[in-house]
Amino acid sequence: MTPTLPQDTRRIHVAIVEDDPDFGSALSLAVQACADLLLTGRAATQAEGLAMLSGPPADVLLVDLGLPDGSGIEVIRAAARLWPSCSTMVSTNFGDETHVMRSIEAGAAGYLLKDSSPARMSDEIRSLANGGSPISPIIARQVLARFRHMPTEAPASAATPPADAPTLLSQREKEVLDYITKGFSVHEIAGLMQLSHFTIRTFVRRIYSKLKVNSKAEAIYEARTQGLLS
Repeated sequence: MTPTLPQDTRRIHVAIVEDDPDFGSALSLAVQACADLLLTGRAATQAEGLAMLSGPPADVLLVDLGLPDGSGIEVIRAAARLWPSCSTMVSTNFGDETHVMRSIEAGAAGYLLKDSSPARMSDEIRSLANGGSPISPIIARQVLARFRHMPTEAPASAATPPADAPTLLSQREKEVLDYITKGFSVHEIAGLMQLSHFTIRTFVRRIYSKLKVNSKAEAIYEARTQGLLS
């Protein structure tokens, strides 16, 4: 029997793009077995995945890279554009550096190989929805190896932008930031914007990343310094 949650508790909405029927079914069953998770969509091809993005956004999107009609990276790129509040995690057999880095550059926030059990995937879905970036140890080593082999000095053409360059925040991010400066909590902002608190946490994480800060106080200071507040 599937456990239940209080009626006023919103579940994490999960969408899956996976062409392996066995793994896809196992993953779907793992999501459906959790009271706090809700499977809202499932696709088996790149085309189906892209079409799914025209519907209501999920909180977490799981994408396989090796789809029969193209790369899942295109789905990740489209999701970053069409579902900006959704966090994307890659689930694939590929483990080489090229796929890892391309997925992250496309917008993936988590990267797990398919040797992870569906039960563990459920835990990682929760982690991703709450602002984490779950990643398999083998993938983490590849990412670190990539950075170790990067040149220590960037060429002049790749220099960082001037310190006074404006930070580009989306309209939604600016709205969340404005509420933060007024002292509202994540749950209060979620209620005011009629979004899940998982989605608001994703916006907060992106705001911190763009402002290069680690706390609410730092975010407010930087926002005021850069003239981002109305």
